[in-house]
Amino acid sequence: MKAATIRDVAERAEVSVASVSRVLNGAGPVTEATRNRVLEAAKALQYVPHSGARSLSTSKTQTIGVILPDLYGEFFSELIRGMDVAARALGYHLIVSSSHDDAEEASAAIRSMRGRVDGLIVLSPHLDAANLAAGLAGRLPILLMNGGADAGRPSIVVDNHGGAVQAVEHLAATGRRRIAHIAGPAGNLEAETRLAGYLEAMARAGLPTTVVDGEFTQSSGYAAGAELARREPRPDAVFAANDIMAVGAMLALQDAGLRVPEDVALIGFDDVPIAALVRPGLTTLRIKIAETGRGALERLVRLINAAGEAVADTACEVVRPELVVRPSSQAATSDPSVSSQSTSGDRQSVTAETPSLKGENS
Repeated sequence: MKAATIRDVAERAEVSVASVSRVLNGAGPVTEATRNRVLEAAKALQYVPHSGARSLSTSKTQTIGVILPDLYGEFFSELIRGMDVAARALGYHLIVSSSHDDAEEASAAIRSMRGRVDGLIVLSPHLDAANLAAGLAGRLPILLMNGGADAGRPSIVVDNHGGAVQAVEHLAATGRRRIAHIAGPAGNLEAETRLAGYLEAMARAGLPTTVVDGEFTQSSGYAAGAELARREPRPDAVFAANDIMAVGAMLALQDAGLRVPEDVALIGFDDVPIAALVRPGLTTLRIKIAETGRGALERLVRLINAAGEAVADTACEVVRPELVVRPSSQAATSDPSVSSQSTSGDRQSVTAETPSLKGENS
């Protein structure tokens, strides 16, 4: 059967096509009786508005473009989950693409979305890619995420430096003195800032540093953990730059016959759902991934609605990580209360948690 058109709805409701358009788009005055006839006709004919035609008449596609460096992993799935919740609530759809952590592919993805979306969210841990994205977007509202602080553009960044400092101070407070760091990939702004926070906190505490390279993947975390297990002297604690590497390191340490946290304490970053499910539960820096994604989508929609206004939103919003203490960093001292105490004053927020099989989706 041929799909119903807007003219079919108008004929059945005995109104003009313009009246049908006003009812379905929610734009322009119509009587309640006309509204009811149009809605009843559309329902009877199972009419579905043509998105292309609607976008031509309203200059809106009701679609948001999201460009991520990768589509794999719990972090990105949680981020998209939060965005999707907000998009559905606000009447928008998502188009998601991956740049594969490559500037040229990011450029191609942005170009492909122009004219198809009302705004863009670009998550890039590389400052040059973030600047490129903003340049290519033209007049399209764009929100940058994790591309470094930029006072001239609307953006959201995580306080990676502060989170890393919290991680080191927590481990030091539990009695650890040989704290190693599994770093993220070179050139990645988040990885570099977390490394800088680790180095600063270790220097402040007067402790020696040990850094092993990683790639933000479980396999690189396992390789780094295996290497650290062979070191002499062996570290008594490991701060991994993300949870997935921390999980890989935990498996490697356990395969080497070491106990976590008795022999080596472990802490990650992000608080992806699996962090609460591994054994022992993983201490981590929570950034409320899904909630951050939801807030990013809502903020972009506000930018879209405010397009053309004299006062533009150019603020850089900073997400402060929260230390979540689980058994993987249990205190090495005899005082069990040490593991849930802060050493950084009122800057740090600490949550002590026991693992739950229900998980911890933000």
